Amino acid sequence: MSTSADTEQYTGLILLSGVDKPGITASLFETLSAFAITVLDIEQVVIKDRLILTVLIALNPAHESAIAADLDSCAASLDVDIATLFSYEAKLAISTKANLVHVVILSKKISPAAIAELAAAINQSGANIERVTRLASTPVTAIEFVLSGAKQEVLSQVLSPIAASNGVDIAVQPGGVQRHARKLVQLDVDSTLIQQEVIELLAAKAGVADQVIAITDEAMRGELDFEQSLRARVALLKGLPVSAITEVQAQILLTPGARTLISTLHKLGHTVAVVSGGFIDVIAPLLKELDIEYFKANTLGIENGLLTGEVIGAVIDRAAKAAALREFAALESISMEQTIAIGDGANDLDMIVAAGLGIAFNAKPAVKAAADSSISEPYLGSVLYLLGISNEEIEQEKN
Repeated sequence: MSTSADTEQYTGLILLSGVDKPGITASLFETLSAFAITVLDIEQVVIKDRLILTVLIALNPAHESAIAADLDSCAASLDVDIATLFSYEAKLAISTKANLVHVVILSKKISPAAIAELAAAINQSGANIERVTRLASTPVTAIEFVLSGAKQEVLSQVLSPIAASNGVDIAVQPGGVQRHARKLVQLDVDSTLIQQEVIELLAAKAGVADQVIAITDEAMRGELDFEQSLRARVALLKGLPVSAITEVQAQILLTPGARTLISTLHKLGHTVAVVSGGFIDVIAPLLKELDIEYFKANTLGIENGLLTGEVIGAVIDRAAKAAALREFAALESISMEQTIAIGDGANDLDMIVAAGLGIAFNAKPAVKAAADSSISEPYLGSVLYLLGISNEEIEQEKN
């Protein structure tokens, strides 16, 4: 037969707030060390120069007055505020939460209305917010909510319209140790890894930019078969001097945050791959610079120093990109659940759907609809925030 001692315990909730300075946490726990208590939970956050420290302890009810008095003295000596709440609590109420879900909201500007709608939807879905953490404040703001009692599929459905109506991006992912497992991150190149479309840069050199751009737009909207459209565009480049490739390489601009994303992933032990419907002839030096080991791209036909207007070998289309994701994951012994695919166009749909996490980056509506999450701001480093990696951790990896 269970007793109240088996099911309940006397707890004290301590809330300390004030201007942050060295030694506050140490002084608080030095005060508590004089008593026979057990620390059950602790949370500390500093926003600008303001500190909020919350501690949950289990104690002997007979010691409540003495602990409260000593905490008052501690608050006075530290010039902070300390509030306390003592009560009996069911032991199960503070047990470890299982099946946590992580929700990340990011945008250049997050309004109170967006947070209000997000919190209301979480509540209506039956989930509870356990923790809220700011992952980044520049160049975008990223805030992570850790939820208990949540169902990922349900949350994804109810939060999607909130993201659209408030102009923010919201990603829903499962928690657990697998969130931090080694991953394969595969990126599209044109308008994802880099800011431009390589074939359009080559077309400008050949004086056929308008024709090529029109075909590219149709292909990216999924209105044309990619292979046919690619061969049609490359045919327009026939006779272009090979020197144009070097000139185009000098024009290429990485997407903001791309270098940070790749270097951080490498330092954390993840693998980065690149697949492109463009041309290895153009992007090879960039891949070497970024230390990209795995890649697939098309090869331009070249004879006597001139482009032949043909593509050599099989075309890297949407099916080939998905196949590359599976191939690279197998080579690295990474499960498909731990793969991430990032792209912007219809040519990326198969790999986005196949990946454990598909991310639409500044993408067409059809791609956004198929992806698990999307990034609307042109900052590729935001992918790190979706993985729960904060700006502070990113900066540490740079040192």
